[in-house]
Amino acid sequence: MKSKTLFIGLGVGASIVALFAFCIVAAKLLLNEKNIIFTGGKIGIIEVQGMIVDSSEFIKQLHEFRDNDRIRAVVLRIDSPGGAVGPSQEMYEEVRKFTQKKKMVVSMGSLAASGGYYIAAPANMIFANPGTVTGSIGVLMKLSNIQGLLGKVGLNSFVLKSGKFKDSGSPVRSMTKEDEQILQGVIDSMHGQFVKAVADGRKIPVEEVGRIADGRIFSGEQALRFKLVDRLGNLQDAVSEAAKMAGIKGEPELVYPPEKKKSLIDFIIEGTSDRIANKLRLESGISARYELRGDSYQ
Repeated sequence: MKSKTLFIGLGVGASIVALFAFCIVAAKLLLNEKNIIFTGGKIGIIEVQGMIVDSSEFIKQLHEFRDNDRIRAVVLRIDSPGGAVGPSQEMYEEVRKFTQKKKMVVSMGSLAASGGYYIAAPANMIFANPGTVTGSIGVLMKLSNIQGLLGKVGLNSFVLKSGKFKDSGSPVRSMTKEDEQILQGVIDSMHGQFVKAVADGRKIPVEEVGRIADGRIFSGEQALRFKLVDRLGNLQDAVSEAAKMAGIKGEPELVYPPEKKKSLIDFIIEGTSDRIANKLRLESGISARYELRGDSYQ
């Protein structure tokens, strides 16, 4: 009788422990807690679309996938003409760091040029469609001058400055040869950084990259010949390769970052900051970008 009671007690105890463990796992899943012990084949999907103007959301998503043990690899889907230099470089660096911990495969859509290509370069593998527009390794600095227009409407502009070159590139005065040399030096420096980033990311000699880094664009098929991409294929091909690299058996589960919920105040702040940034760019007359220009690709 005592043995039977002991056996029943042990059974009840084991059931309670099992139920408790199940509740913990369920709670963690419901709370979307990271680093949960879980076996499965999950591939994270991060999308970069449109102009690159800010890197914060991309970096946040990348860190979440990096730190989540359920995510075995990431596919980076790019459809972008590029954009601002700083954010492109920040995204490049985070991609490079990510590949030291997990695998990343890039899938290029219709367009992955200039800054859009820059951020792809350090990935473990790059897929492009045969007709993807890519490359455009170069830097663009847009300058404007409205001095003549102001004169026609009878307006004059006066600038007080602390140094001779403080207003280089100003839209309200003519550019001097010295101004041009200084700004060209900045462009050349940024271009050199771009070339080195591609060479390091793709493991191609700098001289080899330099020969094609004159701003020209390539089709995906051409880019393959120049070693700028690894294979021709679509998003599904990239997902399959990422699963293979991560050792996932069978069809992987695709995980997308949760959509960012924006409040009214977020839209107001973002709209205001965009207007201020545009105003500053107009007044300075200077905007350096890793960006593909051309109405066909906007």
